[in-house]
This record gives sequence, structure tokens and C-alpha cells, in this order.
Amino acid sequence: YWPPQYTIMDGDTLKPLKVVSTRGVTVDGDYHPEPRVASIVSSFIKPEWVVNVKETGQILLVDYTNIENLKTTTIGSAKFLHDGGWDASKRYFLVAANASNKIAAVDTKTGKLAALVDVAKIPHPGRGANFTHPKFGPVWATGHLGADVVTLISTPSEEKKNAKFKEYNWKVVQEVKHVPGNLFVKTHPKSKHLWADSAQNPDKDIAESVTVWDMADLSKPKVMLNVAKDSGLPPTKAVKRAVHPEYSADGKEVWISLWGGKTDQSAIVVYDDETLKVKKVITYPKMITPTGKFN
Repeated sequence: YWPPQYTIMDGDTLKPLKVVSTRGVTVDGDYHPEPRVASIVSSFIKPEWVVNVKETGQILLVDYTNIENLKTTTIGSAKFLHDGGWDASKRYFLVAANASNKIAAVDTKTGKLAALVDVAKIPHPGRGANFTHPKFGPVWATGHLGADVVTLISTPSEEKKNAKFKEYNWKVVQEVKHVPGNLFVKTHPKSKHLWADSAQNPDKDIAESVTVWDMADLSKPKVMLNVAKDSGLPPTKAVKRAVHPEYSADGKEVWISLWGGKTDQSAIVVYDDETLKVKKVITYPKMITPTGKFN
């Protein structure tokens, strides 16, 4: 987050090649001395990075073909930009503006803002989740820290079979009932399930649990799994927060982090996505509050 800059490095040696300050003017026209860089992703279409600057609400498309003569496209969106993920086509990057309760979608093909979608309080998608809704076609999902819903936004598709869903594009098509305090939502192309944590919920049982929906029927959760109890770890006074469900590459398993208290054991609890039963509980003394898991 600090200092307010991003650094371009050599991919092999990690030697810094160029440092670029992010100090500047916000989307509201005010100067900000220390705007933080929230997330950086690489375009699938062009030799560009998508750099999201938190306090300014500016999305930067940085063309890295000529680092000495750097070309940057600045796209105004909303404050405060945080984390986000790609739609199913990998053309659009959707990022949360969590102080504005909006999702900004940038079109990396045209280099323009595709949409600014109003959503519920404090969106926190992580990378979000893409799946095909039975009624609305391709959608991207985000949870919320401050609202009791998972929001589904229709995303464009160039496939002919999805042309009938065009009228819904960049609209909130459904708000799936959940609980506040969500950090991450996940699914997998080979799975029928949508998973969401609630790690920041003030209720102990809810914070220690995750919710699973069958995507064929999102009207109600299929089940809420108490990860803390399923872990088999001894009960503690501290809340064991269940966070960041992540699929294995083949979509057969879901790995969930379990934050122990300061002096308590943490764990990673592995579920079978088909049966929703625990397959393995991973513990290690030096594994303290594990969070993100990636493959």
C-alpha cells in the first residue's frame, strides 16, 4: 500500500526498471497525496496491466511495450477501488469501489469504462465468481461486508447462445440472500455449487461457517457448514473464522482457511465438493491464520 507508487520490474531478476507515482487527483477533483495501489492484473488481450488506485478511483491501463516511454490510459470510476476479478470472457475486469457501493467494469479491449454498477453496501468480491445463471445467462458474483446478499451482475458474452441475455448486461439480476460479513465467493466450471464465507460477521457461529448454494436453485442455501466444528479442533473462546473457500484445480475439492485465536491452532479444512463432507484437516504449528490459497 505504501509508498503511493507502482514499480515495474524485470520478470527474471526482479530488478526495478521503473517507478511510477500514483499521487494525483481523485474522481471528485481533489488532490490526494498518498493514494494506494489496490490490485494489479495483466490483460489477456493487450500488453497492458490494469492498475486500480484506491483513493483516487482511477483505473490505469499501463502499456508495457515501451517501458522507457510508458503509455497510460486513465479511466475514472469511483472510490475506493479494492479487489476484483475477470468476467468469463476475460475481456472485462470488474473491481469493487467499496466506499461508493459500486462495481466498476473496465473493457480491456476498447480501453474504456464499460459500466459502473450500483450494488449493496461495501462490496468485497475477492476475484468474484463466474457462472451461467439458468434465467439470466453469464453472471459475475460479489459478496458484501455490509449487506446480507450476494449480488449477481449480468456480463456480456459474444457466444451466439448467450445473445438472448444481452438485455440484462451490466444490470444486477439477482440478490441472493446471505449474511453480512462476507469476504469471498467461489465456484468452479465443473461444480454445481456456489460457496461464500462470512468471516467478518459478529455472530460466532456464522463467522465460523460457510454457506453453499446449488446454482440451479439460488432461492435458499443448500446448507451452512460449521467449519470450526467440522475441523475437530478443540473449542476455544476466540472465534475460529472460516475464510476464503478455494477450489482445487479439478473442481473436486474446496479448501477453507480457519483462523485460530492468537494462541490457538489454525487449520485448512478440505471439503469434497460433491458430498460436502470433510476429506482432510491440515494443521501445522507455524501455519498461523492462513488466508488465500491459490493453484
